[in-house]
Amino acid sequence: MANNENNSKEKLQQGFADRAARIGVIGLGYVGLPLAEAFALAGFSVTGFDVDEAKPRLLNEGRSYLRHIAGERISAIVQAGKFSATTNFPDLATMDAIVICVPTPLTRHREPDLKYIIATGAAIVPHLKSGQLVVLESTTWPGTTTEILKPILESGGLRSDHDFYLAYSPEREDPGNPDYGASTIPKVVGGDGEAAAELAVALYGQVMGQVVPVSSTATAEAVKLTENIFRAVNIALANELKLVYDQMGIDVWEVVDAAKTKPFGYMPFYPGPGLGGHCIPIDPFYLTWKAREHGLSTRFIELAGEINTDMPRHVVRRLSEALDARSGKGLNGARILLVGLAYKKNIDDIRESPALAIIELLEARGASVEYYDPFVAEIPTTREHAALAGRRSVAWDTQALPSYDAAFVCTDHDDVDYAGLVAHSRLVVDTRNATRNVTEYRERIVKA
Repeated sequence: MANNENNSKEKLQQGFADRAARIGVIGLGYVGLPLAEAFALAGFSVTGFDVDEAKPRLLNEGRSYLRHIAGERISAIVQAGKFSATTNFPDLATMDAIVICVPTPLTRHREPDLKYIIATGAAIVPHLKSGQLVVLESTTWPGTTTEILKPILESGGLRSDHDFYLAYSPEREDPGNPDYGASTIPKVVGGDGEAAAELAVALYGQVMGQVVPVSSTATAEAVKLTENIFRAVNIALANELKLVYDQMGIDVWEVVDAAKTKPFGYMPFYPGPGLGGHCIPIDPFYLTWKAREHGLSTRFIELAGEINTDMPRHVVRRLSEALDARSGKGLNGARILLVGLAYKKNIDDIRESPALAIIELLEARGASVEYYDPFVAEIPTTREHAALAGRRSVAWDTQALPSYDAAFVCTDHDDVDYAGLVAHSRLVVDTRNATRNVTEYRERIVKA
């Protein structure tokens, strides 16, 4: 490596070590905003970039649009002069490190949609400078960093591993988790070349408690997919066991709770009404798509996907059967209160939430559906379920519960009065075992 390249690397390393380096974070959502906060709290000067004009405006006013990140936290780093947000991408030229945290959804045909990565790469090119470190954090298939992003960045004339440095570090955010945050979760990093890897370790090492370097960007990309495929496959197994044990009159939740007392060789996974969140329903299909390029099939992953994808239809069938058994009414014309809209408990995130598909399935069967969620006041516009946008949560009112033919527990938020729900409802169909501690009127509960 030439002397000027060594000097560039050493200057960047020193900037990370003394925290004088300026950090740019592109994409201020569930991944980018917590990461920006972590860098700011570590003493770096951080600029957040987003194409949504509303986000920078709110953040610069010290306000937050993510429920699990209090406005006071944003206000503190803004007031300290450590964080600001903008839509002005030319400011990227003043950054020492640029971290990309943009969405990577699937198309309607379950193929990777990299348009946000591609657009972000193109937006960086005019402002990319020698000596900068660029890190992609968006979840994607192995090879994306070097096969897709690298050529875009190099189209401006600068070369990776010579003029600038390129790395990949998979995000591991778990919104609403009180035990693990952006700075406490070990960080995997892989670089396009040894220098990039060392710089990525140097950067994240200032913020994260543990940094785990791997041999390449593709390996780092594969790590993220492996983590979420592991969860998807095991949740599918739990869902399949639920179907089998239900026919045998066995409570799968009781089975799992007993099995997890074994101190080795077992890890508990629980069934549910379907998969939600940005990662687990999507990430496995990134590897499935890439495997086809190599003439391989991912039968195990695809089977898990089929099982998990069918769960909304299964729980709707169980609700229909329960209504038939209790009242002979069925779903057509029934009034249903869906309890919990978020994809998991105690957060306001509805990305890929099975609740949205369940509402549509119920209404296609002739049911009238309202929902209650203490975290989601209104359904925002989504790509797959646009017709549901604007619907609002009903107020919690136990006196109104008897007017519904059934309450359907889809998300097990902690601050829901499940005893009151059961006591005042005609029928409660529980897909999350949320009513496990309710002792009275248990004959009204059907687990699905």
